[in-house]
This record gives sequence, structure tokens and C-alpha cells, in this order.
Amino acid sequence: MNFSEALVYLDEHASYDKTGRVDSPSTANIEALLAVLGDPHNDYRVIHVTGTNGKGSTSQIITKLLMAHGLKVGTYSSPHLESIRERIQVNGEAVAEFDFAEAVAAVANAEGMSGVRPSYFEIMTAAAFRWFSDDAIDVAVIEVGMLGRWDATNVVQPDVSVITNIALDHMEFAGPTLAHIAKEKAGIIKQGSVAVIGELNEDLHSIFAAEPHDEILFRGEQFDVVDNHLALGGRSLHVRTPRADYIDLFVPLHGWHQGDNTAVAIMAVESFFGAALDQETVQEGLAAVAMPGRFEVVGHQPLVILDGAHNPAGAEVCASVFFDDFDPHGRRILVVGVLGGRDIADTLSALKVDEFERVICCTAPSPRARPASEIASVAEEMGCSDILTVDTVERACDLALSDASSDDAVLVAGSLYVVGSARTHLRKVLP
Repeated sequence: MNFSEALVYLDEHASYDKTGRVDSPSTANIEALLAVLGDPHNDYRVIHVTGTNGKGSTSQIITKLLMAHGLKVGTYSSPHLESIRERIQVNGEAVAEFDFAEAVAAVANAEGMSGVRPSYFEIMTAAAFRWFSDDAIDVAVIEVGMLGRWDATNVVQPDVSVITNIALDHMEFAGPTLAHIAKEKAGIIKQGSVAVIGELNEDLHSIFAAEPHDEILFRGEQFDVVDNHLALGGRSLHVRTPRADYIDLFVPLHGWHQGDNTAVAIMAVESFFGAALDQETVQEGLAAVAMPGRFEVVGHQPLVILDGAHNPAGAEVCASVFFDDFDPHGRRILVVGVLGGRDIADTLSALKVDEFERVICCTAPSPRARPASEIASVAEEMGCSDILTVDTVERACDLALSDASSDDAVLVAGSLYVVGSARTHLRKVLP
């Protein structure tokens, strides 16, 4: 199997029609696949990360902190922006096409021997676990695909279980309350692990504490961000944990929420080692952090920003950073696309769509995309007057740039699928 054949095999196992609750959720398929593969997920230590928002950034910060300590780190995340190989990384480098194809071929063989028909995500998860074992990593940072308890990644036995925060999302699969969401995400907490909880809502803390664990640490109680200030190119932080104070830290990510994510990541790595971290090593790790597609500045004059804000909570944070931290002086232009399963009005409201001078609605490159015309209708109902509707992300970006002056600001948001396509295209057209 070559790389192209691996992609075809994965596409054959995609189930875009499954958009509602599963009556009998189970990890039996992934367990069967992994058993045939020799249970590779047991060959290394694990930090397991979930949360409604911030799990991608937190996972990347954890990865860079572990690398700064000299460990060989595998990182599994989803979705990808531009290449599926991004989902499986070792020390920050995406798996090579040949190795990707080899790992997927091994899973395909395991499918035949196991008698199960896995999903796209189960195949990717098994392939990642196998590749990490083959590449002899020291530790894996595993990002949950969705929710937690019944996620395909939840077969690992983590040293540290991380929950960044809880908000309403994936309501077609869980809910209707925050407590329901929290219970699903709490499922990654296991006996033998330290649970690091970034969520501040004390009403949910008992849900996390009810899961078997060796130790549980809550942001705002055992650890916290003491200072979090805007700095040139990122945030300046002071993080306090039970073992240490980390002062004058700089993280090159935009938005106050990245201070919270950094605190959670530091607490997770400190828990992994069971000791305070060296301040200089922490700063070295933070300096290497980059998050493509998460409030990423890709152009100046005009200012062009990409943010995969894909749910109301993430969109609200995105708008806050865009309007408050960056405070663009020229016109504000929004390029937006939204996937099915999410309320368009909630997302647009959180993005403060009516505060943009122009809104360009596009159809995301996904079978689950909401048509651009639907998004435009909602934007019009919310008071927007200058609205354009186009079929593709690329055309939307071209329209935004063609009419933007050097003082204007363009924000591309609403879905990581939109941001991924925009990122590929804008690298070709921006100076």
C-alpha cells in the first residue's frame, strides 16, 4: 500500500452519515485492532488530553515542554489543516508518506484478521499507536477526537489525564447540559493517573473527582495563572503550581486563553515528572510552540488572521482577541464557513459578525459543510448589510484581499476545514 492507496482505504471507511447519538457506544473495534497489532499503545507512557476548546494548543505546549526535557515525543491530534500526516507527529515532525502508508497498511491487515470494520478515526488512531511503537518514542501526547469516554483514543492507560475546559459542543452526540459533557470527558481519567483539570466551574468538579484517579489538580485551586499580560507576539505569564512559581514566561501564542492553556500544560508536565520543572527549560519549550490555524497571523498590510474557531465558545474567544488585543483600525472583513451539527446563528453571534464591515460566506470543503447561502441568510438576519456568497474558501480569500487596504484586517474563521484551505491558498498569494 502506498500513500495514495492509504488515503483511498481511509476514505472507504469514512462515515459522514453518522451525525447523531450512538445507542451503544463502544471501544471494542479499536481494542480488537490493537490486539492484532500487539497492543502498541502500551509500549510508551501517555499524557491524554481532552476539552471542548484548547486541547490542540495544550497538547502542542505539552509536546514542546517534553521535548525541551530531552524526550522523544509522539503527538496524535485531529483534525488536520493541510495534510493528514499532520495528525501523527514525532518531535514535531509529521510522519513521512511512506511510514504513514506502512502504518495504515498494518491496520488494514489487522482489520482482515480481527473481523471488525473500523471507522476512519479508529484506523487513524491504531495507525498512530503502531507508528509510535515502531519509532520507539518515550511518551505520547494523545488528543481526544471527540468527547472522551467512548473515543477511540480512550484505550490508553495515561500517566496524566488532562481536561482543558467544558463548554457546549457536539450536542448531537452528548448533552444537553454542561454536566453531561463533563461526564463524557471525565471518562479519560483513570486509576493510576494524575488528573489535571483546567475547567474553573466548581459545579463540575465533583464529576471529575468521581472518576478513579491517583491525584486530581484543579486550576484555580492547586495551580493557576497569577499574571497574564499581552506581550509583543504573544503572552507574558506567571504560573504557580504546588511545586514552583514560573515567572516571566513568554508563550508566542495570541489570546488570554493561551495563558490558561499554558498553565494546564505546565501542570501536566510537572505531574508527569513528579517534580518541579527547570525555569529555563520551560522557557525553551514555550519558545518553540507554534499553533497553525489558531489565531495565526499569516499576512500584514492588510492584516490576515486564521482561527479555526468552530464552536460558540471558541468563536467568542476569537472575537475577543481580534477586537480587543489586535483592535484593527481599518475595515474588518470576515471570511466564514460552518459545518453541519452547529448552530450558525450561535457561531456568528459569538464572532460578533455584525461588527465586521464585510462578511464573505463560503462553503467549507467538507461533506458536512453548511451551504454559503445559509450562512449568508443568517448573517443578514443579524444585521449585516455587506455580504458576499461564494462557493469556495479560495475564492472567498481572493475577494477579501482584492478589496482590502493596507490598514484593513481579514479574519478567516468558523471551521478548521476552512482555515486549512485558506492557509494553503494564502501561502501562494500573499507576499
